[in-house]
Amino acid sequence: NRRTQSLHGPSPVTTFGPKACMLKNPKAVMHIQDPASQRLTWNKPPKSVLIIKKIRDTSLLQPFKELCIFLTQQKNMIVYVERKVIEDPAIANESFVSIKKNICTFREDYDDISNCVDFIICLGGDGTLLYASSLFQESVPPVMAFHLGSLGFLTPFNFDTFQSQVTQVIEGNAAIILRSRLEVKVVKEYRENGSVEEMTILFSVNNISFCQVLNEVVVDRGPSSYLSNVDLFLDGHLITTVQGDGVIVSTPTGSTAYAVAAGATMIHPNVPAIMITPICPHSLSFRPIVVPAGVELKIMLSRDARNTAWVSLDGRKRQEIAYGDSITITTSCFPVPSICFRDPVNDWFESLAQCLHWNVRKKQSHLSSEEEEF
Repeated sequence: NRRTQSLHGPSPVTTFGPKACMLKNPKAVMHIQDPASQRLTWNKPPKSVLIIKKIRDTSLLQPFKELCIFLTQQKNMIVYVERKVIEDPAIANESFVSIKKNICTFREDYDDISNCVDFIICLGGDGTLLYASSLFQESVPPVMAFHLGSLGFLTPFNFDTFQSQVTQVIEGNAAIILRSRLEVKVVKEYRENGSVEEMTILFSVNNISFCQVLNEVVVDRGPSSYLSNVDLFLDGHLITTVQGDGVIVSTPTGSTAYAVAAGATMIHPNVPAIMITPICPHSLSFRPIVVPAGVELKIMLSRDARNTAWVSLDGRKRQEIAYGDSITITTSCFPVPSICFRDPVNDWFESLAQCLHWNVRKKQSHLSSEEEEF
């Protein structure tokens, strides 16, 4: 019951999928989709919302209570909340009794709410958006993130005016940015009774053997004192061996996270790309590279590696990688539609300035007429 629409007229799109460049005729210039034209529209009014709240954070109790009351009583919406949030001792008091009766609960890894939720509201920092992404291994509802955490690069909304902002979203007056995710599959090879078999590590719910990653896949040396030594394949071809502390494979959204701290450039989320960034490489010429979205990357431990490696997905699900194991990474068909405060371009540069202090400096004073003579 949700879709995206261009301000320049209808165009072929998948559900929250990337826009396709269209060549109208052989002599025409290829049309590039304007990121600011991506809008959220509803085929029918939304009726349900999922609230993601950081548990054991007392500073979020009052905003959480106000939001629940507003959505249930004023907007007559069905509110979903994780059971562990309601069972948090911090809210086990009389003031939340009336609220609990109007809230539907679910359990992570047990209950499937993918077809029950129209959109998501996150209260907290950037980690809440990453967690919301992990709950949906296929299509993700639009996500509205309020800045109530420490950094707030991915959370553009201020909670002081939440009523008017949530109303705008419910009415469909909002811009959308489609944050691409990585589809990751980890296959472990093990020996049993002398035979070699393949075993897929089941990361996500319902025994799905793949995981959707919003920020990055990190392969590192773990607790070992030796350098990690992994082979990197692109579409089946060996392109290089990474020798160092590890390697980061990130989305454009993740380019401003761990990757930029490791020396990578920053990529706008609308750019269809995958970034490969070495961590403290043993070669000074090994620079971060950007490859097209859609290619298939495979990472395997080199045969001459001195020790195993470790992989983590968005900072979670950390697993050890041994000889014969493989990590396959490609661009997912299911991006995260993130609701913008203004539009994708202005929001991104605002986050660069406010959170990362990008190119923020004291301005140089101008020269007086007397000084210009010298």
